[in-house]
Amino acid sequence: MSRIFIIVSGLLGFSAVALGAFGAHGLRSRLDALPDGAKRLEWWSTAAHYHLIHALALAIAAWLVQRGAGATAHAAGWCFVAGVALFSGSLYVMTITGQTKLGAVTPIGGLFLLAGWAAVVVAGVRLGGGS
Repeated sequence: MSRIFIIVSGLLGFSAVALGAFGAHGLRSRLDALPDGAKRLEWWSTAAHYHLIHALALAIAAWLVQRGAGATAHAAGWCFVAGVALFSGSLYVMTITGQTKLGAVTPIGGLFLLAGWAAVVVAGVRLGGGS
């Protein structure tokens, strides 16, 4: 499982950088003319930021899995994957479409991200002794 998490971490990191660059360079010119363009660019920036951070968080979960932290480390990894998909994904789609109804999905993604970090804490505690 740690191998899968490392691969997905790399894919998430790559896509976060690519989408961040697209937002900064390609999307900005298209959204500048819209009345809510600044807000939509802010959504995109937040999505890319959290996307990239949680690509690295997934690598931490992979490390915990490798260290034998058990099911909690696996849960952390899958929570980070789900959180990025729902949190960042909903913000990306909201930015492109302007459909703010998707904003109801964003907090669910945020809860997955929080659950992932809580699981990292528990997995770390379960690792026990050593440094």
